[in-house]
Amino acid sequence: VQLVESGGGLVQAGGSLRLSCAASGRDFSRYAMGWFRQAPGKEREFVATVDWRTPSTDYTESVKGRFTISRDNAKNSVYVQMNSLKPEDTAIYYCATGAVVMTSRESEYDYWGQGTQVTVSS
Repeated sequence: VQLVESGGGLVQAGGSLRLSCAASGRDFSRYAMGWFRQAPGKEREFVATVDWRTPSTDYTESVKGRFTISRDNAKNSVYVQMNSLKPEDTAIYYCATGAVVMTSRESEYDYWGQGTQVTVSS
């Protein structure tokens, strides 16, 4: 099983990025998928999650209205569109899957990607 993130980079404050995560080695269409991030010197934190049965999504408060998570089960992939980026969004972003239901709890996810760096300059 492998999850590979892409789409990270350097962007100015107010800009946008779209992160992608492609899963292989298993069908994850019946599992929730999520995004987490870890800023320098901080613990990894929940960003967003999407259910597999419904279009339901959930976000951490600081990204609501700016980030949009989506998934394509046919491609075994999850995405996050990040708009109006702020310097405090700078972090390594990780995708995760394997959770039975959408959740913000890291421990519920069985599979993780290696992460992609997002840097937002002021």
